[in-house]
Amino acid sequence: MSDVPTTVPVCYRHPSRETYVRCTRCERPICPDCMNEASVGHQCPECVAEGKRSQRPARTAFGGSVAGRGGVVTKTLIGINVAVALLSFLTGGVGSIAGGGLGGLLGTSTSLTEWGAVIGSAVYGNPAVEHGIAHGEWYRLITAMFLHYGLLHLLMNMYALWILGRDLERVLGPLRFAGLYLLAGLGGNVAAYLFSSPNSATAGASTAVFGLMAAIFVILKRLNQSVAPILPVIVINVIFTFVVASISVAGHLGGLTIGAIVAAILAYAPRANRNLVQAVGCAVVLLFLVALAVYRTATLT
Repeated sequence: MSDVPTTVPVCYRHPSRETYVRCTRCERPICPDCMNEASVGHQCPECVAEGKRSQRPARTAFGGSVAGRGGVVTKTLIGINVAVALLSFLTGGVGSIAGGGLGGLLGTSTSLTEWGAVIGSAVYGNPAVEHGIAHGEWYRLITAMFLHYGLLHLLMNMYALWILGRDLERVLGPLRFAGLYLLAGLGGNVAAYLFSSPNSATAGASTAVFGLMAAIFVILKRLNQSVAPILPVIVINVIFTFVVASISVAGHLGGLTIGAIVAAILAYAPRANRNLVQAVGCAVVLLFLVALAVYRTATLT
């Protein structure tokens, strides 16, 4: 009586290679080149790929992508502000960097700030032309948050954005942080349009920066953490807003208010329908700001 020959298993992906190791998920034989170490045993490439597809991507506490840990949006915003400032300085000459306001440190207006700052209604130019949001230049509500009056104005806002932005982007994720920043900046500019003199010009990222300060306060409260690190910063900046004559009070307080509202929407949205609530809430804020701007335009025209 002859013995029955035993068949040696071979790798299902490399039939020429004998192996006694099997994938812990599908139990197919795999050679060393196909082995992927798992918590228990090894898995084949197909099972690893399937696991990645079925695995939910990591999210922050408020539903954002963990890609925000790199601070890409914060760095991009700073880059845009710096690039626009350089262009503004070139259109205004040396005087735009060291001329006018607070002993020459805040800078003077340039051709670019005249084009993009928040102005309700004013007549200027050669020949004189009506300018301002009330005359159809709605883009000013956006462009103003990327324009600055001089080097010191730029450096102060970019330093604050660098300090505040990275932490918020890490917690909220890139998309939610970008939405917070833009809505806060827009809110501050709409407030300046509503409550400032129609022919006055305001610009700067501080509307959005004030929104970031308020957002950190709301986030800390939501996470049951101490607000001691940010509260003095907010108080000092609000006092500074009222003390310095050249600062737009309406713009800063508007950015602060909208930043707090948007942060509350992002932080307190119920987990079950979080993405929908956050999206709808931010859309409602945007529509509200547009309605206020339309109302102000109607009163001026």
